[in-house]
Amino acid sequence: MTQSAHAYAYLRPSAVLDGPDGRHLDLATSGGATPLGAAANPRFFAGFLADPAPAAAALLAVADVAAARYYQPQLRASLDPVVTANGDRLRFESFSGCCGVYARLDVLQAGLDGDEIGHGTTNVDVNNPLREALSRIGPADPLHLAVGPDALEVTTFDGPLVEKKVPLPERWLRGFAETQVVAAGFEPRAELPAAEAVRFLRALPRGGRAGVGWVVPAGRTLRPTTRPVPGAVCLPGPERLVALQRVLRHALALRVYGPVAAGQPTASAWEAVLPGMRLTLTLSPDASRGFSGEGGVLDSLATATAERDAELVSVLLAWEPRIEVGDLAAQSGLSPERVRAALTRLGTAGQIGYDAAEAAYFHRRLPYDSGRAEAANPRLRAARALVEAGAVRLEEGGATAVVTVDDHIQRVRADESGRLSCTCLWWGKYRGGRGPCKHALAVGMVRESAATAGSASAAGPIDPVRPIDPVRSAAPAEPVKGAGA
Repeated sequence: MTQSAHAYAYLRPSAVLDGPDGRHLDLATSGGATPLGAAANPRFFAGFLADPAPAAAALLAVADVAAARYYQPQLRASLDPVVTANGDRLRFESFSGCCGVYARLDVLQAGLDGDEIGHGTTNVDVNNPLREALSRIGPADPLHLAVGPDALEVTTFDGPLVEKKVPLPERWLRGFAETQVVAAGFEPRAELPAAEAVRFLRALPRGGRAGVGWVVPAGRTLRPTTRPVPGAVCLPGPERLVALQRVLRHALALRVYGPVAAGQPTASAWEAVLPGMRLTLTLSPDASRGFSGEGGVLDSLATATAERDAELVSVLLAWEPRIEVGDLAAQSGLSPERVRAALTRLGTAGQIGYDAAEAAYFHRRLPYDSGRAEAANPRLRAARALVEAGAVRLEEGGATAVVTVDDHIQRVRADESGRLSCTCLWWGKYRGGRGPCKHALAVGMVRESAATAGSASAAGPIDPVRPIDPVRSAAPAEPVKGAGA
């Protein structure tokens, strides 16, 4: 697995401090991005949490996921959560070490009382003493929250006081990209009131691996079922919802999101509604499947059109908490479909997330570019190699193609909607459930090149069997210090 060492540089450890006006939760920030550019230790917020106990428990839940591995749990995981300030809320995000669980805490404006909320993305230090202090926060304890360096930063000119060097697998970057694609296909499937939510979550298995299950909305609760009957929601690896146990006593409701039509295991999102906050855990389709391998972004990565559109759309993003596709389409002059493809591509650089509760994208900025996601994806690399080798031949009409690999061939066909299928083993096993195979990707690249060359050439139509020059990817960027999960 490809890894690169990233340094988290903090001016001091995060801590809960006692002061004359009550307790202060000071979350130290590492290097990050702001509207004014990169900042070593940005400040995003200073004020009070409206409901300290639920907020402390929810922050611990996000940290629990960052420190956990639900698949092969004997291996250690340790990552500092990412925090994004969107002007009207704070978002804390983390991935499990196995990349199969994505956690996000949205602290909304109703949950904050203080200064204006800034804009930007960084990491926050979550250490063991901080975790212990957060676990002791009671409902009657007023809690001041500061996200950023404190006023004593002027005494630290000699350099950072705390530095963590963490080997960061590239799959976590791909996980951020894949989760926004997956979540964009979710719809609300069920909502349980507080009492039923507590009863349901407490009945879930906590240890071992329970495998993929299904639940069906039944009145005000969820009933387990052994197969994907109509209306069922996939619950893959229910033991992976253990982090929600921390907030049960504060939960107002439990909302479930997932795709409507699902005859096979799918991802799903489980949202605990808290006072002024939402804590969401998104589960991959199986505990053994990390989000990094789902392949939902490959079609957008493989097209030059999405790359060009992404450059235009990125200029229009402004740390918005809600990004409306229709508004971006009107501003950019692109169709909604091209805007979505551009957002998907921007997601590979960690710039885009998706909030199923609001059915909208949101802007964050991690110090990556999409070139790194491309370079780290073996299917995309293999597809480009096939195009470069001239292995793709479009047949008459372009609806079918032949891909020659060594001494055998694969046939790729497009259905009436344009969706490609293939005769290879990958397609036979997953049926598109984990993104396109390398052969379909290569055919898509050649078809795009043929269409582009045909529209630009004055010499007439292109021979459909002639090899087409490949669309080449940009060189990957160098690792950047202070990168998030």
